[in-house]
Amino acid sequence: MDLFLILMPAVSFIIAFFCSQAGVSGAFLLLPFQVSVLGFVNPSVNATNFFYNVVAIPSGVYRYAKERRFLWILAFVTLLGTIPGIFIGSLVRVIFLLDAKTFKLFIGIVLLYLGIRLLYTALNPEKKAKTLEEKFKEHGFLKGELNVKKIGLKRVEFEFWGETYSFSPILLFIVSFVVGIVGGAYGIGGGALLTPFIVAFFKLPIYAISGATLFGTFVTSIVGVLNYSALGYPPNFKIGLLLGLGGFLGIYAGAKFQKFVPERKIRVLLSALILALALRYIAQYWW
Repeated sequence: MDLFLILMPAVSFIIAFFCSQAGVSGAFLLLPFQVSVLGFVNPSVNATNFFYNVVAIPSGVYRYAKERRFLWILAFVTLLGTIPGIFIGSLVRVIFLLDAKTFKLFIGIVLLYLGIRLLYTALNPEKKAKTLEEKFKEHGFLKGELNVKKIGLKRVEFEFWGETYSFSPILLFIVSFVVGIVGGAYGIGGGALLTPFIVAFFKLPIYAISGATLFGTFVTSIVGVLNYSALGYPPNFKIGLLLGLGGFLGIYAGAKFQKFVPERKIRVLLSALILALALRYIAQYWW
């Protein structure tokens, strides 16, 4: 137990440091850690994962907001979709995914898609992403700040580092709802799934959305903790706090360090980690 008291915060710090730069908390990697290393496989592990997010994420949101890179309208729209999805996903987990072997297969499928999507966007960046990369190389670090220009039901527009971006709030709401269902069943709050969707399909820069996706994960994780507790599967607060402590420090450090790291490198590293875990959990279903 003394070893785990050191191991859990250390693991969560490292995971959170790298993942927070991509706008995710690292909960999607901590779940396999809890299942495989800690032997924590009943639905309470989902609630504990949500609780980790509640403890760890505020530091990163604060850091992104301080640097004026918090896209609040994106956070608002995603929350409208993911919160009801979280309720449905929680029910799916406790009714259909109680078996540990099946649950691991589910983890693997989710991670496989996530990893492929991240790798694709890293190897095939859109035109504006290439422009940002050129500016990044010229300055050596990120200098962009967010400026929301238009808010409407059909289109939201904002400016970031001299480039104008837009997205459909209605389409984002639909995607968020579906992601909320999957995230609720998986116990990750949805941010780890939303980020590659937003980057790949809405073509928004990861530097601009990280604060918003982290905030969305924070709020939906509160809902997740309450929902699983009401279903009779409360979080393990000791594990959640130990992981959350490392995550709190790691997310803050990662958010602060992000402006010095090229976006492509962040995506490639994350995709490699996720794909390795995905293949492992899919393989265990048959062997």
